[in-house]
Amino acid sequence: LHCLSSAFFTSAVEVPPPPPMGISRDSVHKRRLTGGKKKVWRKKRKYEMGRQPANTKLGLKRIHTVRVRGGNYKYRALRLESGNFSWGSEAITRKSRILDVVYNASNNELVRTKTLVKNAIIQVDSTPFRQWYEQHYGIVLGKKKKRAAKDEEAEEAEGEAKTDAADKADVKKSNHVKRKIEKRQEGRKLETALYEQFTAGRLYVAISSRPGQSGRCDGYILEGKELEFYQKKLQKKKAK
Repeated sequence: LHCLSSAFFTSAVEVPPPPPMGISRDSVHKRRLTGGKKKVWRKKRKYEMGRQPANTKLGLKRIHTVRVRGGNYKYRALRLESGNFSWGSEAITRKSRILDVVYNASNNELVRTKTLVKNAIIQVDSTPFRQWYEQHYGIVLGKKKKRAAKDEEAEEAEGEAKTDAADKADVKKSNHVKRKIEKRQEGRKLETALYEQFTAGRLYVAISSRPGQSGRCDGYILEGKELEFYQKKLQKKKAK
């Protein structure tokens, strides 16, 4: 009888599953520099708590608010499709559509899954910047010209841009505006690499904001040595 009763109770009582592990950012559980184990002398603290990563993807805008320490709020972007991007050499900022994620120094998996994180290299639509350039300098960027096969040798961006200025003669402008545009031509410079990107309609941009924290995907257009560096990285990636 005693055996039966003990068997009955062990089968009837269900053991609850262990609670899910919390994400913690403490160092109490870590070993010493020498490799020795440390005694756990206190419990976990709320201020050491971590949360699941946002893993912001490319898609229709979707942002969650998270209440954090001090009654503040973080804006967890789950999906984003556009952002504000600055053109440093021209000192302007325009809102543009994000087209693709092309490079991430930390992990290629983030490129495959099109995850938006800080310092990821993305491609954005060049239209807002092209429209501004046309308005400011009177020059149409990225205009493809029909040329003979013999004349298809690459020319400098400056030479091609000057020939494009004549195509805008049909737009009526006052003499004052014409003089102002002519004056702007003096300090105008455009890299060949940037001109080629305008022709393709896509600009390389580095994300400078933290989409999982601020809910925004803002950044700056790559230029100069930085653009050259990332273009080499992308060429190596294609070669593999």
